[in-house]
Amino acid sequence: MGNCIQRAQDVGMNAIPVAAQPSFPRSENSECTSHPLPTPSKPLVPSNENDRTRVLPIPRPESEILSSPHLKSFTYTELSNATRNFRSDSLLGEGGFGDVYKGWLDEETLTAAKPGTGLVVAVKKLKPEGFQGHKEWLSEINYLGQLDHENLVKLIGFCLDGDNRLLVYEFLSKGSLENHLFSRSGRPLSWDIRIKVAIDSARGLSFLHESDPTIIFRDFKASNILLDSEFNAKLSDFGLVKAGPTGDMTHVTTRVFGTEGYAAPEYCATGRLTTKCDVYSFGIVLLELLTGRFAVDRSRPRPEQKLLDWVKPQLPDKRKLFRIMDSKLEGQYNRKGAYVAANLALQCAHIEPKYRPRMSEVVNILDKIPSMKHSPSRTYSDVGEDVADDASLWKHSHVRSYKQSKVTPVSSHQTEKLSNGAPPAARTMSSRSEGSAPSAWQTSRGVATRR
Repeated sequence: MGNCIQRAQDVGMNAIPVAAQPSFPRSENSECTSHPLPTPSKPLVPSNENDRTRVLPIPRPESEILSSPHLKSFTYTELSNATRNFRSDSLLGEGGFGDVYKGWLDEETLTAAKPGTGLVVAVKKLKPEGFQGHKEWLSEINYLGQLDHENLVKLIGFCLDGDNRLLVYEFLSKGSLENHLFSRSGRPLSWDIRIKVAIDSARGLSFLHESDPTIIFRDFKASNILLDSEFNAKLSDFGLVKAGPTGDMTHVTTRVFGTEGYAAPEYCATGRLTTKCDVYSFGIVLLELLTGRFAVDRSRPRPEQKLLDWVKPQLPDKRKLFRIMDSKLEGQYNRKGAYVAANLALQCAHIEPKYRPRMSEVVNILDKIPSMKHSPSRTYSDVGEDVADDASLWKHSHVRSYKQSKVTPVSSHQTEKLSNGAPPAARTMSSRSEGSAPSAWQTSRGVATRR
């Protein structure tokens, strides 16, 4: 799950009753270390070297799994055969609660197939080391097994065989956004792909937030966004997903899990979780897409270590936009669109949750940003040309104080001027992938597409 932060509360070991699990609709288209967190009174994992061989008790989960006609129940032997006995050369990535292996299944019967043929899948094998790993395994089944959306990774099936717990996902050949965005080798992501990824992931979050009951992703970050061969983005890793508030409730209170730099400050401080926590995390990822920088990078000078704090003072002046943009773009981005996206990111990451937009609004704004195919290339020498030309795009009567900088709420109608009648880049592409898994899988979570 990455570098997680955790706020202590007693964790019950009782099984989660089926009746307590929500039902979900199916899509028609098919900073926070500043708040000290107490140490758990009951560790979820062994706390010292002498305890590492001790396996904590895990409740029997058969009655906890929601029935789904979309999931296949595999045997351990079937998945062992599909992954060539979990050989090291089939290993795609390693995580805190399990390792991910590449496997092959027959497209019709979903039985083990010869390597290189049939349906390519990613098989996550859970480590038998405690209750939290079991909870995440169960959460993946009960949420992904009920949800269907083009921007959510597809769960094909699961395995509960003795003490073995595994998950079988579709395989996404391009790996994680994190590996493409921050890799020092390989071709950098273009402006159009970055905006496409932002739109796809925003649509995934919007779908979750508008479900009934509301679903909060809780750990949105670049490593949990996976890409297929056409760079279509899908949200993955539903282990920390939480059902949102219902009825008259405004939030749910829970232990704090998340990743430094992405988790909303009010969530870290209080444990109160709302959909606006996901919106904050999205704002940080959008800044990463624009800047090519990590949310937190301790190797940089102190004023630049936290991405949000570094960006905020620079954005009020449009002429300084180029200073924050990823140098790997080499100036090839739509300047007006970049300014809209940057201000939208700051609005999403506003310190006050009530000023953050809904994800459906975020989708509408991003979807109107023109692609490079429909706008002239912009270079660093162009940055001052149209500062005055599009001043009317921003309604300063709605500007709110945001510590060192100002955040201008952006609405859908304000971005109409960006497109100039040109349609946005085509962002719905084939999900079929080809070829073997790239090195990106070594640090990403995996997931399966047909060959």
